[in-house]
Amino acid sequence: MPEDRLRTPEVDELLRALLVLEDPEEAYALLQDLCTIKEIRDMAQRLHVARLLASGEHYAQIRELTGASATTISRVSKALNYGADGYRTVLGRLDSGEGR
Repeated sequence: MPEDRLRTPEVDELLRALLVLEDPEEAYALLQDLCTIKEIRDMAQRLHVARLLASGEHYAQIRELTGASATTISRVSKALNYGADGYRTVLGRLDSGEGR
């Protein structure tokens, strides 16, 4: 199973590290140390694409608004509709004001 390959002690440690962050500045600092700027921007773009898809925007409009490729939009759509519900959980919490 793909999720079994994801669940490793190292990934568990990463998740614990993310969960102990106390504010956006700490999150920026950790992301900057862990990822390239392109990786951070790519993840941010995918979350933006997920938000637009969840709100009913069409692929062409999303591509125009975000600059995301059709492949990226399709992958995000697949994850949004058939994935582990990570996007939906985060978007719901952000929309309800749970995000800091």
